[in-house]
Amino acid sequence: MIARNPCIANIKAGYLFPEIARRRREFAASHPDTASPEGRVISLGVGNTTEPILPHICRGLAEGAGRLGTAEGYSGYTDEGFEELRKKISEVFYNGAFAADEVFISDGAKCDIGRLQLLFGAGIPVAVQDPSYPVYVDGSVLAGAAGGWEGTGYRGISYLPCTAENGYFPDLAALPENALFYFCSPNNPTGATASREQLGALVKAARERGALVIFDAAYSGYIRDPALPKSIFEIDGAGDCAIEVNSFSKPAGFTGVRLGWTIVPKELKYSGGESVNADWARVSGTIFNGASNIAQWGAIAALDPEGVREMGELCDFYLENAALIRAALQKLGIPCAGGDNSPYIWAGFPGRDSWDVFAEILENCRVITTPGSGFGPAGQGFVRFSAFGHRPDVEEACARLAKLGG
Repeated sequence: MIARNPCIANIKAGYLFPEIARRRREFAASHPDTASPEGRVISLGVGNTTEPILPHICRGLAEGAGRLGTAEGYSGYTDEGFEELRKKISEVFYNGAFAADEVFISDGAKCDIGRLQLLFGAGIPVAVQDPSYPVYVDGSVLAGAAGGWEGTGYRGISYLPCTAENGYFPDLAALPENALFYFCSPNNPTGATASREQLGALVKAARERGALVIFDAAYSGYIRDPALPKSIFEIDGAGDCAIEVNSFSKPAGFTGVRLGWTIVPKELKYSGGESVNADWARVSGTIFNGASNIAQWGAIAALDPEGVREMGELCDFYLENAALIRAALQKLGIPCAGGDNSPYIWAGFPGRDSWDVFAEILENCRVITTPGSGFGPAGQGFVRFSAFGHRPDVEEACARLAKLGG
């Protein structure tokens, strides 16, 4: 019989969010009162949207589905995506800075983040913000760019701490040369958003060190401070050292629809001068036949002026939830980050184990959070609260959190 891929053996058992779901099921099984309104568990853990897709965007999805039922409207594989959508993404989000063939439509930012490792192989150094979204690290392990688990992290991954002490921005002197650096702003999980000066320093460091930045902008729709950049390509020089991934999941409620995009500038080259854009087109054409056509029609509607307005309204709703959660925690004297330009609140419990805090909040408040240690070594002593929830549930959860101060 063939042998198992050793890279899979290296990955730590149990992805973070299924583990949270498992513990929630175990808690419900041992607490029968969770079936009652008073004892039910409210989730402020996983970053999954909860509100209905708004009317104009939803009509785009429905009309797109209807087209497929006609001979003149039917379409099959779309490979890199509808050209109309690719152009519209460039116009709406990047002021037309990118040609259609620099915009690649995907079935979600997370999927592309995993697939991008195919461009670089197993030998490339990898660096991540610490804490960071788990797929950056787990995808690197699966691709063979990192080794097995050692202590609090994977062998071969450079963890660059982002803490309250350094303003949740890493010490770029620790960025390895010729590395792939995963960077997310607004950050998941801390909610911190990089300033223009910080991103300028990141681009400068990447160019000096020959590093390539994978910039995850999935939460850029939540930025309300006009001084904060929504894209790394707002920074001069980013075109030859960065790839940007983004998604309709959180601004348009497409977590169940699945649609994202990746910007790969044509000026981005490997050390040998070869085109990264051409390679990504080749890889995408080999292993991906394009995102759902229905989803793409919905995205086109989302980029109409009415759709852009609806996305703003949806993000505002979740930001209002975030403000409620942050206020409830701060009332208890719990230090927080995020929740202003991001749907996540990063709550500190110094000296505590994150899973112990998770268990305490679940037991006493019947509220699900996400343990910070699941996002990296620097996440120990924190839990993440997600603002994705129905308003009555968020208000009820905030009232229950008062029990933490008892």
